[in-house]
Amino acid sequence: MSNREITAEMLIKRYGDFAAVNEVSFKVSDGEIFGFLGPNGAGKSTIVSILTTLALPTGGRATVGGYDVVTQADDVRQIAGVALQEIGLDPLMKSLEMLTIQGQLFGMSRRQAQDRAMELLHLVKLEKFTDRAVGKYSGGMRRRLDLALALVHEPYVLFLDEPTTGLDPASRRDIWEEVRRLNRDKGVTIFLTTQYLEEADELADRLAIIDAGKIVAEGTPSSLKASLGGESINLTFLDAAAVETAKAQLNGLANKMQVDRNTLRLYLPGAAAAVPTAVAKLQGAGIDLVSLTLTQPTLDDVFLEVTGQRFSADVKTEDTAEEVA
Repeated sequence: MSNREITAEMLIKRYGDFAAVNEVSFKVSDGEIFGFLGPNGAGKSTIVSILTTLALPTGGRATVGGYDVVTQADDVRQIAGVALQEIGLDPLMKSLEMLTIQGQLFGMSRRQAQDRAMELLHLVKLEKFTDRAVGKYSGGMRRRLDLALALVHEPYVLFLDEPTTGLDPASRRDIWEEVRRLNRDKGVTIFLTTQYLEEADELADRLAIIDAGKIVAEGTPSSLKASLGGESINLTFLDAAAVETAKAQLNGLANKMQVDRNTLRLYLPGAAAAVPTAVAKLQGAGIDLVSLTLTQPTLDDVFLEVTGQRFSADVKTEDTAEEVA
């Protein structure tokens, strides 16, 4: 198998008159980690569902590993692994038997499937809990088991839909390392959606941001951050009215200006050297500052620029006490 690419060409998904996905096109290269970000309801999960053959597109075309997701859906399922947001695990089963059955469904002998199951349980640090019913696992443990299930058949392409949601920081980094290993050592192409911008920044070779069913930005994390224009001077004021007054006063000083609640960001090369000029202009206009900081652009700044809102990760880390009990 040499083709591990993912393509979408003018992909459309409609629900009545509503276009959840509106003429989306992109290409994920062989062996690439591709991050996919967007606000809630932007169309991320719909696209993942189409690419994993769980939903039919209304229009356009998509392929995974060279196979059409509509006309060659069975072939796609043979070469793709999927770990989705909604974890459908039988609460009465145990992890070893669940992974063993999964391996047998992909044509392994029982012995081969058991060996692969133990390898994966060690990988996701669940080998000590094989006697516990899955229904008694914590949410974080279920996330790790779901990832193991997606890896049973050693897929060429792996779809990870928010794979580390609910995990503690240490477990999250374990998953990151495994994702890197799969990509580096096995050449697995990985399509990743995430609730953590740090995760996208750490893992993705390239990423795309979707908003209202359309891709609004695409590139490497570094190029997207650089597109905002270098360092930023962050000026915080008492209220939104002061921000607008300051914006008018400082017009022309920066390559780009961005408003975030009561903060005005000025993006320009050598931002530190421009601080005295900005402060002098504000003082001359009688505009009071609450604070001033200098920062490098982040993916959160990019997200705000292209979607008009901050990236929200309203998630809770699972209590892992039962995992070490």
